[in-house]
Amino acid sequence: MKIHIIGIGGIGVSALAQYYLEKSHEVSGSDLAASEVTDLMQKKGAKVIIGQKAENITDDIDMVVHTSAVKAGNAEYDKAKELGIKTMTYAEGLTELTKGHYTIALSGAHGKSTTTAMTALVLIEAGLDPTVIVGTKLKEFGGSNFRAGKSKYLVLEACEYDSSFLNYSPKVIVVNNVDKEHLDYFKTFANVLKTFKQFIVRLPDDGFLVLNRDDKNISKILSKNIKTRIFKYSLRQKESARLKKVLKVPGRHNVSNALGVLAVARYLGIKDQITYKALSKFTGTWRRFEIIQPKNEKYKNIKIISDYGHHPNEVKATLQAIREKYPKKNIWCIFQPHQHQRTYYLFNDFIKLFRAAKIDKIIITDIYDVAGREVGQINKQVSAEKLVKKIGKKNVAYLPLNEAENHVKENMQLGDVLLIMGAGSIYKLADKF
Repeated sequence: MKIHIIGIGGIGVSALAQYYLEKSHEVSGSDLAASEVTDLMQKKGAKVIIGQKAENITDDIDMVVHTSAVKAGNAEYDKAKELGIKTMTYAEGLTELTKGHYTIALSGAHGKSTTTAMTALVLIEAGLDPTVIVGTKLKEFGGSNFRAGKSKYLVLEACEYDSSFLNYSPKVIVVNNVDKEHLDYFKTFANVLKTFKQFIVRLPDDGFLVLNRDDKNISKILSKNIKTRIFKYSLRQKESARLKKVLKVPGRHNVSNALGVLAVARYLGIKDQITYKALSKFTGTWRRFEIIQPKNEKYKNIKIISDYGHHPNEVKATLQAIREKYPKKNIWCIFQPHQHQRTYYLFNDFIKLFRAAKIDKIIITDIYDVAGREVGQINKQVSAEKLVKKIGKKNVAYLPLNEAENHVKENMQLGDVLLIMGAGSIYKLADKF
């Protein structure tokens, strides 16, 4: 079958592309800009086109898969509809995959990529040979976000955006937390809660639901309609102390993530010894507290950490973790807010977290626009400059990204720590060192 993917550089849909390649389909794809992910797709055997034009869609294509950001008005999407080619979203593409496997779905507003990676590595260590789709790159998968397994097990990162996870048919669900995330789509937190409720009731009666008891919103998604077995984990569990010693990734949030993984492993009959061994070897994922080794000798004595955190609670957890890991170091943070609408809806939360952050110097740079998801007048109502002004602290400043880079390079001292944080283009800044 010949399959074309619009937005093949997306961290989710690119994993599905690799699944199609693994099944010997002919895969092509397009994206608006080249990236590490599009480079990976080319190496894996997909034909990648930079730029989206109607002529990329030919009548010999059997199916078009697209990211949720692609809608009517996109030249390739419109051409596919004109030619009568079957089209589906990334989430719809995953639907058949979940139906054909024993699916373990890792969900939550924060931490699902890390929890998915941890779960996958535990199953691999146990010899269960899972297929894995995760929203980040793992060095254990050769820098990929996909692993082809030969067993019945599918370990899947299940995202709530666009209600995508309501397409899936899982046997096990983990919910790390529920938060005010993706409000550009959900509009209200009540809609977020409603969608998570709809997700967990998809479990069959003989399924398994794992919930984070420590999250204040978890109780709000439970209902009497759930007949499946439920396990609630907590940092108050005795296993927390051992996991804190075992884990190489810092932070209470990662201990919490690991507790959810431990619950799934025990349900699957995996011995604790195997689980702890797998978790002890986990050093993190791409852009989740990823320690970067500077290539430039000039900066070799500076610690550089790249992190994907972009929601206030994610940023807060990362800032707490970095201070915990480097209690006596001088810590710098360059943060790129992600999407105008997220910044608008969570403006006061960002103010609160940066005022309380125990970081020596914080630079907030321009908001990263997300193609296909920035609409209306909100863009004019919020900016990085306005955010910094409202925070009102001397150690928090606004600088454009290029100026932030120069400022840090000129003022950091040997032994300092630099945190580069955000879900947009800011990850490229690490390469400048």
